[in-house]
Amino acid sequence: MDQETRLKRSHIMLMKNVETTWYSGILMMGVSEVLDNKFTAYTDGVNKRYSRPFMSDIKDDAKLRGLIMHENLHVALKHIPRCKDLFRENAKLANVSADFVVNDIIENFKDKANCVLPDGALYHPMFRNWSVREVYAYLKKEQEKQKQKPEDSGGSGDKGGDGETESNDSPNDEKVTDLEKLLKNLDNAKTLDEHDWESDKELTPEEVKAVEEGIDKALRQGGILAGRMGAKIPRSISDLLEPKVDWREVLREFVTSATKGKDEFTWRKFNKRMLANDYYLPSLENESIGEVVVAIDTSGSISNEQIAEFASELASICDTCDPDKVRVLWWDTAVHGEQLFSGNYTEIAKMLKPMGGGGTMVSCVSEYINKESIKAECVLVFTDGYLESDIKWDIVTPSLWLVTQNKAFEPPSGKKILLNKE
Repeated sequence: MDQETRLKRSHIMLMKNVETTWYSGILMMGVSEVLDNKFTAYTDGVNKRYSRPFMSDIKDDAKLRGLIMHENLHVALKHIPRCKDLFRENAKLANVSADFVVNDIIENFKDKANCVLPDGALYHPMFRNWSVREVYAYLKKEQEKQKQKPEDSGGSGDKGGDGETESNDSPNDEKVTDLEKLLKNLDNAKTLDEHDWESDKELTPEEVKAVEEGIDKALRQGGILAGRMGAKIPRSISDLLEPKVDWREVLREFVTSATKGKDEFTWRKFNKRMLANDYYLPSLENESIGEVVVAIDTSGSISNEQIAEFASELASICDTCDPDKVRVLWWDTAVHGEQLFSGNYTEIAKMLKPMGGGGTMVSCVSEYINKESIKAECVLVFTDGYLESDIKWDIVTPSLWLVTQNKAFEPPSGKKILLNKE
């Protein structure tokens, strides 16, 4: 059987299987072709291409279907258009992170006879339901730890910063990747495929949006077929199809509503328009917006890029609302310091000096605000959402929680916005 026929046959089998039928629209999206070049496989975010020599080496059709699902999951999860910043920073680490995410989905399909991971695929159970950015942040942190270790301090069973076992959790399972070995030799690590993340670098924002809308449409089309087969929607798809909210608009609306209505009547000045009619009435005096507190989580999972993006948006909000003060609190398990800004906020992003980097306990922010008797119009909390279960938030100030990762987090009071870029 030639490889083109195997590819078509695999597509049909995947679309007929209850575990993978959700991705039928993605499988039919773009071009899927076999090339004679010597590579493995890759996608540009829409099209999928496979090497004929590489396919020929995969004798097991179930493993070939695993390779095909691997490429199509990169498309479905929008890894190419949404993670370009990671690929630019460290292409190998981003490639590895994306592979761990899609391989976790494949490994957890119930019908393993239909679709299994090919040999050499990167997989580790600790990354179950993680996003690419979560995996990337973890591996980047652990790679730095590996570089700082003395060369003779090796040994199995080392622990990561979060207490997770980095070495093989299941010694008898050859599929599980030894993370410690991988991080020690990341530059030479072999991945199942390549990622053509540069192919659409010239696309305009409108074109990128059109690609993402096409992916959403393809997923919904697959959902129609899956519904007829009685399949339950997987979390990976339900997350993708959630209505997207522009957090910037919500943030502006919150700050505006929390700081408006400050006009007060004063008898110190009479209403000039009414004086001509001999009416002595108070005039409206505009009371300037007071202080806005911005509490930024500096635990290990918050990247400098995320802080910079938030700070840039904060500068825009400050220009619009013109608060008297912006007090930035840097916290992890305690408030390690603060920066106070007033006047011109256009350079606030450059002036921020993060402090901290340990664990996470947001209750310290409430405690600090009360202890220092800070009187603010509103509090903006920037965090990944992985916080203590018994948060003590003993302030009545309107609070907005800007969460980057943990969608399940529910704040003790106030409103939540998800900033997840996935």
